[in-house]
Amino acid sequence: MLQRLDPHPDGASTPTWLHAEVIDNDHLSDRYWRIRLAAPAIAQAVQPGQFLMLSSPDPTANMPVLPRPMAVFDCDPAEGTLEVLYGVVGAGTRRLSEVAVGKQMTTVGPLGVPFQVPTGATSLLLLGRGIGTCSLTLLARRASARGTDVIAVASGRSELAVVGSDFYRALGVLLLEVLDDAGTSAVPRVRSELLARLDHQPPGLIATCGSERLAVLAAELGRRWSSETQTSVEAHMACGIGYCHGCAAGERGSGTESPLVCTEGPVFRLA
Repeated sequence: MLQRLDPHPDGASTPTWLHAEVIDNDHLSDRYWRIRLAAPAIAQAVQPGQFLMLSSPDPTANMPVLPRPMAVFDCDPAEGTLEVLYGVVGAGTRRLSEVAVGKQMTTVGPLGVPFQVPTGATSLLLLGRGIGTCSLTLLARRASARGTDVIAVASGRSELAVVGSDFYRALGVLLLEVLDDAGTSAVPRVRSELLARLDHQPPGLIATCGSERLAVLAAELGRRWSSETQTSVEAHMACGIGYCHGCAAGERGSGTESPLVCTEGPVFRLA
């Protein structure tokens, strides 16, 4: 079950609408691409787990008109840049991969409720699969900068399909890369590995995104260790600011709407 977090944590800021120049738009591996944008106002305000809404730089082209929600993979507040990793899966993301350097994209952000690390947490466990890992990487950077220990699980079909491994290694976090084709990504195996490493000193926060199986594992480990457990929920969105009500998720009470991923998420407490 998804539970709402504090919608206004310390440091939360008002979203900004701007035209962000495309600095890079590069193919990484498999179906994954990275786009880097110049957006100083957003780069200085974004918190781990928040997202952007990106729109086509050429609305007259044969391209989907609605903006796309994209997790912030990384940012450099000093340089005023944002990085977004995305997978090419349909017409919209295929056209996004064709956007040229120097173009400007209408960008709105930062949006949504970020991850919230409990006061006094000395370690974090991050469980991500595929493109879902992009919601966790900035959390790893900020935690590492504070001296908080981080262990990250990066899961994928194959080595080429795993996202974030090089990023995690550069930060010096403890990385477990698990692959379907190597037989290492099965949940029982991941569970055993994590229990062996962390049962004696559980993390203060477990954060997950990108896999229902890993979310179930996160909830199980959270119960075992009495650790705060949060998940970033992926959803299709048309607006990103709560107008369309198209991204309701989770359980609801009688006569009430489910939480909106855009404004009450994307990060929720996982019960």
